[in-house]
Amino acid sequence: MLETQKPSGLPSGGFLAPEMVIGQFGLAPGMRVADFGSGGGYFTILMSQIVGDGGFVTAIDVVEADLEVVRAKAGSAGIKNLNTVRANLEVMGSSGITDGSQDFVLMANILFQNDEKAGIIQEAKRILKPEGKLVVIDWKKKGQGFGPPDQYRVSKETAQSLAQQEGFVFEREINAGSFHFGLVFRKQ
Repeated sequence: MLETQKPSGLPSGGFLAPEMVIGQFGLAPGMRVADFGSGGGYFTILMSQIVGDGGFVTAIDVVEADLEVVRAKAGSAGIKNLNTVRANLEVMGSSGITDGSQDFVLMANILFQNDEKAGIIQEAKRILKPEGKLVVIDWKKKGQGFGPPDQYRVSKETAQSLAQQEGFVFEREINAGSFHFGLVFRKQ
């Protein structure tokens, strides 16, 4: 995982403002959600609150310490509709989530950190229901002196192409702030 520097004055999610971005996802009570590369749970906790007791969120990360943070935040907030899974998402089936069981998958700041980008998108496809949504948020190319080095970043066009090669239909862009792009896809 790459280290990034956080300029002062940024929202709780660092370079992203989860509170602003999440409203564009189209989440609803009762949905089943997977947060790929959940990190410390900036999106996870908010998504758990939106889907409510009738829904469920699975936070997946390769770093156990990040999952401990998610569990602590969930406990403090009284959230019970959340599970954490330590997994390498580059390996098909590693999430342990049942095929075709999820309404929504979020991949925020995960593609730039992994070599097997197609494998991660394939895992999202495997667990999504038909018509399920995939949201990809990642660093824009040509960074402004912070964040991951540009050679690790994936362009918006490359991310879109990777998803479409796996059979996803591009639906729209979302505003993910000044430093990130956001793309919404639908599983056919």
